[in-house]
Amino acid sequence: MQPTLFHLAFPITNIAQTKTFYAEGLGCQVGRENANSVILNLYGHQLVAHMTHEPLAPQRGVYPRHFGLVFTAQADWETLLARSQNQGLKFYQPPKQRFIDSPLEHCTFFLEDPFYNLLEFKFYVHASAIFGEKSCAQIGDP
Repeated sequence: MQPTLFHLAFPITNIAQTKTFYAEGLGCQVGRENANSVILNLYGHQLVAHMTHEPLAPQRGVYPRHFGLVFTAQADWETLLARSQNQGLKFYQPPKQRFIDSPLEHCTFFLEDPFYNLLEFKFYVHASAIFGEKSCAQIGDP
């Protein structure tokens, strides 16, 4: 079986700003592009940024909508964190540890792109927490 890739489409209002944040900032490779859309490779997953003429507004918190990556190696999470800091990307929430000393313990940080899209990047101390640990009810912050 071939690997399955994730695809996500999201709104933007400026192609150049999108490429600055995602390509220069996060290190995404830029794929096809036209006046209305740009395709980005985020760690092997397809992001498609589509122009909108509707006004975009900031969210009132990270719930219910955000997207991102779950790293399986802490060093990879730390590398992206350092890159985000060095590139001066906007942190919506600074890096922190959540659910310390529990099966759900993880490192996380949130970025905000120029169009108010929120991105979360995390690393779980215990890989079983990514899809398992059903006896733990916590999901996100209260």
